[in-house]
Amino acid sequence: MVRLASPFRAAILALVLLTPSTAALAQDKAPADADMIARGKSLAEAGDCIACHTQPGGQLFAGGRPMATPFGTIYTSNISPDPDTGIGKWSADDFYGVMHTGRFPDGSLLYPAMPFGAYTQVTRADSDAIFAYLKSVPPVKLADRPHDLRFPYNNRSLILGWRTLFFKEGEFQPDPAKSDEWNRGAYLVQGLGHCSMCHTAINALGGSSESEAFQGGLIPMQDWYAPSLTSNKEAGLGDWDLQDITDLLKSGISRRGAVYGPMAEVVYDSLQYLSDDDIKAMAIYLKALAPRQAADGAPPTTTKAESSLLYRLGARIYEAQCAVCHGTDGKGKLPEFPPLADNQSIQMSSAVNPIRMVLNGGYPPGTAGNPRPYGMPPFAQTLPNDDDVAAVVTYIRTAWGNRGTPVSAQQVNELRSAPLN
Repeated sequence: MVRLASPFRAAILALVLLTPSTAALAQDKAPADADMIARGKSLAEAGDCIACHTQPGGQLFAGGRPMATPFGTIYTSNISPDPDTGIGKWSADDFYGVMHTGRFPDGSLLYPAMPFGAYTQVTRADSDAIFAYLKSVPPVKLADRPHDLRFPYNNRSLILGWRTLFFKEGEFQPDPAKSDEWNRGAYLVQGLGHCSMCHTAINALGGSSESEAFQGGLIPMQDWYAPSLTSNKEAGLGDWDLQDITDLLKSGISRRGAVYGPMAEVVYDSLQYLSDDDIKAMAIYLKALAPRQAADGAPPTTTKAESSLLYRLGARIYEAQCAVCHGTDGKGKLPEFPPLADNQSIQMSSAVNPIRMVLNGGYPPGTAGNPRPYGMPPFAQTLPNDDDVAAVVTYIRTAWGNRGTPVSAQQVNELRSAPLN
């Protein structure tokens, strides 16, 4: 479904009930050492667990955060170590079960908003470390809130069909033909990072095709476009320097631009805390993704004459509202103001993101590498006319040699009411 990682609750495939051995029970009761807890914390940050299982301003891992999906609202689980409402009574085996099989201890099914399709690749050792960390945080007594899903999606048994179509269980297997760094990056991107949850198109059933992995798609209910990581026409990093990639992942800004919207949240909650070695490994893997020709978008809905009018109107609006930061030549003023000229994110077949930025503005994340981020102000009120927004977005997508297509006032109007997060 979406990159929502909702119920992150412990579970095992309870097809057969087994009595745990005395040794296993003793191992569960043995306190984890500080190194294991620290490693688990780092892994939980890589998995971005806090983003879904902690309410803004709420208690750590207490859950209850609403996650809108095309099928209704899912509320994330309490994964603090409270024995009654959290994971306090679960074993390491139980926790590995949810990561690996997407089932609760009683065998019931998790909804796939929890990215167990990616987390199944997490190794047992890493799962145990994450569990040790979660057991070390303060317990919070807060019962899970029932999901609010429409019929028939509130029938969990239907998930069996989804799993048959879209779920493949199994730990990550390194590619012996690749370097250790590449394999580490693949493990983080494909598994804990669950990057494909956003960067792969979602179909009507809430699933995605493995053959289309990382080729980009609209994030349902959030109305942001997660660009293709396999096409250099979108967010493919094949021609980027490794330093630019690592800067973008670690701090949210680089010489090539900045991240906004959902990706800014990922950097803020997760990537900025990863080690330099892990960030470099992810950069190596992402850079090596085989470039593929991005599918052409739908033909523009405006005529050439209208495009010309939009361009001239957009140029005037740009000069009055945008040039002071981004320059009359569109080259920006790095690192504070990203360039718009020759900017891949401006020229993609989908115009959703530049329209959203003009309407709603945004900030790169505040990180150690970018502690005082410069933001883009919203222009939804300054430019209340949809034609004006369409004009300025058309201008920046087609000026300075940019190869984007014009946008229409209808496209703008459809995004005026989009959620801000």
